[in-house]
Amino acid sequence: MKNNLHYILLVLSTGISISCIQAQDNVKQVVLLNDINIQIDASSALDDMYNFKFDDAALKYNAIKENYPWHPLPYFLLGLSEWWKIMPNLNNKSYDKTFLAYMDTTIALSENLLKKRKEYEVEASFFLSSCYGFIGRLESSEERKNWTKSAFAGKNALKYLEKSKGQEGLSPELLFGDALFNYFSVWVSENYAILRPIVAMFPKGDKALGLQQLTEVATTAFYSRIEANVFLMMILNSYEHNRPRALIIGELLKKTYPDNPYFHRYYARLLYSNGKYGKCEKESLEILSRIDSGMIGYEHNSGRYAGFFLGQVYQSHKKDDLAKKYYGEAIKHAEALKIYDSGYYLYSLLYYGKLLLKEGEKDEAKIYFKKVKKYANRSHSTHKEARKAM
Repeated sequence: MKNNLHYILLVLSTGISISCIQAQDNVKQVVLLNDINIQIDASSALDDMYNFKFDDAALKYNAIKENYPWHPLPYFLLGLSEWWKIMPNLNNKSYDKTFLAYMDTTIALSENLLKKRKEYEVEASFFLSSCYGFIGRLESSEERKNWTKSAFAGKNALKYLEKSKGQEGLSPELLFGDALFNYFSVWVSENYAILRPIVAMFPKGDKALGLQQLTEVATTAFYSRIEANVFLMMILNSYEHNRPRALIIGELLKKTYPDNPYFHRYYARLLYSNGKYGKCEKESLEILSRIDSGMIGYEHNSGRYAGFFLGQVYQSHKKDDLAKKYYGEAIKHAEALKIYDSGYYLYSLLYYGKLLLKEGEKDEAKIYFKKVKKYANRSHSTHKEARKAM
């Protein structure tokens, strides 16, 4: 790890010397995870970060780093900022190097704590399992699908997670990794047969326990609380089919961090899936307005969601001109990203074509149906409907 290029570059850029990282015997050690003074310092920085005020958050994280240059916490938080720059569009790899650099530095410092100080085993293990967990989360995303890298990261995360097992009473933060492992080790096995041999190498999980633990972290943790809420919201919506409860979390996140584009988009999605069309219309129009104004984090990925939702809302209200306009927005944003196989894109094409057909514009409608047939899998419902419509 110490020879990793990202790590070396980050050490140079932050002015941290190798000797500072490696020779800590003369440094007064402090357990930071539960330190109330550090939490007070970090609180407003975390709020800034989740509200996409990254420069303000970085100033505060760097102040913690100046006081504790030997500790993994500030580097982990700086890496978390880079993660949230990635979150609105996981296809965007421009933040990857910096994100991985901070994760590598956190890992290096945590490994050093493990070697130097036995009393820091639990805290260091938390950061190690968290870093490998975030790396695995990135690599296993639908946009990356780097299963081998994800499995390697997951194995490392689990190794360090085991070191902190049974110590959850020291900090609710320690439950976070355990909760995710318990839930997703079972879920992955149930939904990805090809990955079962890999999952079989890990201990047996427990989905119900994972949800219970995640709920506890989402209500009691400090550093992991928002991340736990994000996972809980996604799991309830996509896997547990409890959309009303997911909406409660989504609304809370959106109200708490109104400038977070990921929370904004997910809230609009939950409003749509819960049939709250009036509120969905308002939030989706706001998303498109923020994209047009160049607000940080609001970009094409949010646009394809918002455009589709508005198309659906106006089509349901028989406002066909507005429906076409916003299906067109969804199509435009998806094509800008070159994301041609997503449901939002394919259904926007299909419904746009059907609206044209309704107006008697058969030749123009065929252009959209042909696009559906070009990009959709033959077994996909949009492909079948496009064939019928033509």
